[in-house]
Amino acid sequence: MDNIRLIEAESDNNMSPGRKAWTEKNLNKEVVGLLKEDEKYFLRQSVSTPCLNVIRDVKGIYFEDVSGKRYMDFHGNNVHHIGYNHPRLIDALKRQLDGLTFTPRRFTDLPAIELARKLAELAPFKPAKVLFSTGGSDAVEMAMKLARAATKRYKFVSFWDSFHGAGFGASSIGGEELFRSGPAGPLLCGTEHVAPPDCYRCAYGHQNSDTCGLACAKYLRYVLEKERDVAAVIAEPVRSLAVIPPPGYWQEVRRACDEFGTLLIFDEIPNGLGKTGRMFTCENYGVIPDMIVIGKALGGGIVPIAGILAKAGLDVMQAYALGHYTHEKNPFTATAALTTLKIIEEEKLAENAARQGNYALERLRGVAARHPVIGDVRGLGLVIGVELVRHRSTRQRARDEADWVMYRAMEKGLSFKTSMGNVLTLTPPLIITEDQMEEAVTIIDECLTELEAL
Repeated sequence: MDNIRLIEAESDNNMSPGRKAWTEKNLNKEVVGLLKEDEKYFLRQSVSTPCLNVIRDVKGIYFEDVSGKRYMDFHGNNVHHIGYNHPRLIDALKRQLDGLTFTPRRFTDLPAIELARKLAELAPFKPAKVLFSTGGSDAVEMAMKLARAATKRYKFVSFWDSFHGAGFGASSIGGEELFRSGPAGPLLCGTEHVAPPDCYRCAYGHQNSDTCGLACAKYLRYVLEKERDVAAVIAEPVRSLAVIPPPGYWQEVRRACDEFGTLLIFDEIPNGLGKTGRMFTCENYGVIPDMIVIGKALGGGIVPIAGILAKAGLDVMQAYALGHYTHEKNPFTATAALTTLKIIEEEKLAENAARQGNYALERLRGVAARHPVIGDVRGLGLVIGVELVRHRSTRQRARDEADWVMYRAMEKGLSFKTSMGNVLTLTPPLIITEDQMEEAVTIIDECLTELEAL
């Protein structure tokens, strides 16, 4: 294991020296034994097994480990939009368990119909149609299949360093080395990649969006023009490591897609459903895609459910199987999703995400003014990135420093992940309060002060 190269990715690596040091310092023999038992039976893989800790309870914005220590969860795999174990969701699922618990193939049920109707009403395009799966990777691949059928083309364009799932199709359009490279072998042909619209680390050499002339969008348009047979551009409108595109970017991409007959698919699995301050991330940009992929938080942090929303005109596969998943119209998972959407709407959680996100950005920019190790603070709603650098002038990634801060914050009761080795990625639940956000920012500030004193 000591000879394994650590690959930069959207998540922190479970084989870093920082992980080993944290484990030795903070975990007792009982927990270490449980982790070894876990590793004995689970296939090992980067960012998963070996695991970090053993959890025994979750509630609200917190999880608790088997030693009784409680942590604010600013990661949560982005499933915990409404907080863990929301009482309204628990009650709804208990009631559903006393009734219909499964619907076999060829049949439908009221919860599935109601969920489909609700999503069609919420969709930024009308009319809309939906299809469900149990995981986001499957939902992405349903969108890919539908795009191929609708356009009679097979090529896709997506971003380097992006993540769209672990299946072969999703890995092919994804841009992370962690999922694309190594012993897995050849991926799908026809999957092209361009640089993401990252203004802090512009692949085209520009220092900021004031002078770039949207070079990133123009290059994507150039690719579509040269290929002329791309089925779809697939992208997260805001990357999970808080890559915020420059103003006008998505409008330019939309125009290019329209010009060359290419569909625009937004993967909103991690950041949709209110995370960025609007129900769908694309609503922040006034751009309407042809399809939206959703998942993660759709199940309220309890059950797995994902799906696609598509313009009704894309309903072109009547004679073929697009998804055909066993739990496509499962009444239990549909109840979880429908209840989650109602909670987000009725408790105005998207609005709270916008409010708390603005507060966090203001506080973190104040923190950055005192700590030169912070090169950039960016975010939209509750998708927030704090990028650590060795020197602000060179923007050299401060990987070891970010790793140290993450594990020190864990000791203080704040859990988050790092992305690309040096970005503190903060994605708390939509239910977070200003006091809780202040506590988290204070912990980060303290960790940076301690780091600079080393």
